[in-house]
Amino acid sequence: MESTFHELTELLMENNPRLSYERARTWIELVWEDFETTYAKAGYEYQGKEMTEKVVRQWITNYGSRIHEFAARNPKYKHLFVGDDESSRDDLLH
Repeated sequence: MESTFHELTELLMENNPRLSYERARTWIELVWEDFETTYAKAGYEYQGKEMTEKVVRQWITNYGSRIHEFAARNPKYKHLFVGDDESSRDDLLH
Protein backbone atom coordinates (compact mmCIF):
# COMPACT_ATOMS: atom_id res chain seq x y z
CA MET A 1 0.00 0.00 0.00
CA GLU A 2 2.82 2.38 0.79
CA SER A 3 4.14 2.29 -2.77
CA THR A 4 0.64 2.78 -4.18
CA PHE A 5 0.00 5.80 -1.94
CA HIS A 6 3.41 7.23 -2.82
CA GLU A 7 2.77 6.82 -6.55
CA LEU A 8 -0.68 8.41 -6.31
CA THR A 9 0.75 11.26 -4.23
CA GLU A 10 3.38 11.95 -6.89
CA LEU A 11 0.68 11.88 -9.58
CA LEU A 12 -1.43 14.37 -7.64
CA MET A 13 1.56 16.67 -7.19
CA GLU A 14 2.19 16.56 -10.95
CA ASN A 15 -1.42 17.63 -11.52
CA ASN A 16 -1.38 20.23 -8.76
CA PRO A 17 2.04 21.75 -8.01
CA ARG A 18 0.45 23.92 -5.29
CA LEU A 19 0.40 20.93 -2.96
CA SER A 20 3.29 19.86 -0.80
CA TYR A 21 4.02 16.15 -0.58
CA GLU A 22 2.39 16.01 2.87
CA ARG A 23 -0.80 17.71 1.70
CA ALA A 24 -1.02 15.59 -1.44
CA ARG A 25 -0.48 12.43 0.60
CA THR A 26 -3.21 13.44 3.03
CA TRP A 27 -5.58 14.01 0.11
CA ILE A 28 -4.81 10.57 -1.30
CA GLU A 29 -5.44 8.87 2.01
CA LEU A 30 -8.71 10.79 2.56
CA VAL A 31 -10.05 10.17 -0.93
CA TRP A 32 -9.10 6.50 -0.75
CA GLU A 33 -10.83 6.04 2.59
CA ASP A 34 -13.88 8.07 1.58
CA PHE A 35 -14.36 6.05 -1.58
CA GLU A 36 -14.11 2.71 0.20
CA THR A 37 -16.41 3.85 3.02
CA THR A 38 -19.03 5.28 0.68
CA TYR A 39 -18.90 2.20 -1.54
CA ALA A 40 -19.42 -0.07 1.47
CA LYS A 41 -22.25 2.06 2.89
CA ALA A 42 -24.00 1.84 -0.47
CA GLY A 43 -24.05 -1.93 -0.02
CA TYR A 44 -21.59 -2.84 -2.74
CA GLU A 45 -19.27 -5.79 -2.35
CA TYR A 46 -15.62 -4.84 -1.83
CA GLN A 47 -13.82 -4.96 -5.17
CA GLY A 48 -10.28 -4.77 -3.82
CA LYS A 49 -7.59 -2.14 -3.73
CA GLU A 50 -7.16 -2.31 -7.50
CA MET A 51 -10.66 -0.91 -7.99
CA THR A 52 -10.08 1.85 -5.43
CA GLU A 53 -6.75 2.74 -7.01
CA LYS A 54 -8.38 2.98 -10.44
CA VAL A 55 -11.06 5.35 -9.13
CA VAL A 56 -8.58 7.51 -7.21
CA ARG A 57 -6.35 7.77 -10.32
CA GLN A 58 -9.36 8.86 -12.36
CA TRP A 59 -10.26 11.51 -9.76
CA ILE A 60 -6.68 12.80 -9.74
CA THR A 61 -6.71 13.07 -13.52
CA ASN A 62 -10.10 14.80 -13.59
CA TYR A 63 -9.95 16.99 -10.48
CA GLY A 64 -6.38 16.99 -9.15
CA SER A 65 -5.46 20.39 -10.52
CA ARG A 66 -8.41 21.96 -8.65
CA ILE A 67 -8.39 19.99 -5.40
CA HIS A 68 -7.26 23.04 -3.41
CA GLU A 69 -10.43 24.83 -4.57
CA PHE A 70 -12.51 21.97 -3.21
CA ALA A 71 -10.76 22.25 0.15
CA ALA A 72 -11.42 25.98 0.31
CA ARG A 73 -15.16 25.38 -0.16
CA ASN A 74 -15.60 22.26 1.95
CA PRO A 75 -15.41 22.76 5.72
CA LYS A 76 -15.07 18.99 6.22
CA TYR A 77 -11.56 19.14 4.74
CA LYS A 78 -10.48 22.78 4.92
CA HIS A 79 -9.17 22.60 8.49
CA LEU A 80 -6.82 19.80 7.52
CA PHE A 81 -4.95 21.93 5.04
CA VAL A 82 -4.81 25.41 6.51
CA GLY A 83 -1.60 25.99 8.43
CA ASP A 84 -0.85 28.46 11.17
CA ASP A 85 0.98 30.89 8.92
CA GLU A 86 -0.40 33.09 6.16
CA SER A 87 1.76 31.46 3.47
CA SER A 88 0.06 28.10 4.06
CA ARG A 89 -3.33 29.72 3.73
CA ASP A 90 -2.32 31.51 0.56
CA ASP A 91 -0.87 28.30 -0.87
CA LEU A 92 -4.12 26.48 -0.27
CA LEU A 93 -6.72 29.06 -1.15
CA HIS A 94 -5.20 30.76 -4.21
